[in-house]
Amino acid sequence: MNLAVDLPEPVISSHVARIYGAPMAEMPLDLYIPPDALSIMLDAFEGPLDLLLYLIRKANVDILDIPMAPLTRQYLDYIDSMQVANLELAAEYLVMAAMLIEIKSRMLLPRPKLGEGDEAEDPRAELVRRLMEYEQMKIAGQHLNALPQAEREFFWVETLVEKSLLVRLPEVSADDLRDAWMAVVRQAVLKRNHKISREELSVREHMGIILRVLQEKGGFVPFATLFDPEMGAPGLVVHFLAMLELAREKLIEITQTEAFQPIYIRVHQGGTEPDQENS
Repeated sequence: MNLAVDLPEPVISSHVARIYGAPMAEMPLDLYIPPDALSIMLDAFEGPLDLLLYLIRKANVDILDIPMAPLTRQYLDYIDSMQVANLELAAEYLVMAAMLIEIKSRMLLPRPKLGEGDEAEDPRAELVRRLMEYEQMKIAGQHLNALPQAEREFFWVETLVEKSLLVRLPEVSADDLRDAWMAVVRQAVLKRNHKISREELSVREHMGIILRVLQEKGGFVPFATLFDPEMGAPGLVVHFLAMLELAREKLIEITQTEAFQPIYIRVHQGGTEPDQENS
């Protein structure tokens, strides 16, 4: 059994385009499209080094052994295409072109003879160095760009936190460590065992020693000469107490010529010596 089905005829629109929803039946007569309006630059470079690196990697050649002739030709062809496209050409591209031509010319010239052990200077060495440094910086920049960035991969979120919940520990500096160590050392010194020996010292005996020295030297004797450092700290203290006791009993005179001048000691004029048996 055959069934005849009537299909609707396709609706062919007579409108060329719509502008703001309004249909246009024909193209406007005053519409001008420049010839190079549809020319598109597919490759964008950030400078002459970027272009050179692109050409080297595209040709799959070793950057340490660059074939200058084809590289220079490709570079100049690219510059010509930019000029034909009426694009503004940066001066650095022209400088690099001149540099490539110079390197190519130097490689065509015969190289001078060198002595034994000397290596010929490669005209491409400076260019290779700049290309390798640029490639390292470019790769580092790509790695940095791949890291998560705020407002691109994530957004900052602000929350209110009570100050009482924030516990900030102070930073320990080198001076703090030094002070803590010195405190430990001082505690160790204070807790160290001391052996104290008992020593009998007589003030009267030292009084007799001072009087004998004064009588032997006669006249005024400098204060410092009456003390012997070999006595030790206890002996010096007792010796000084004996001198004060002699002065209190008016057996010696303590004087000086002027203020802030050295101090002198002498036997009191008209005084008497202490009893030798008591001393």
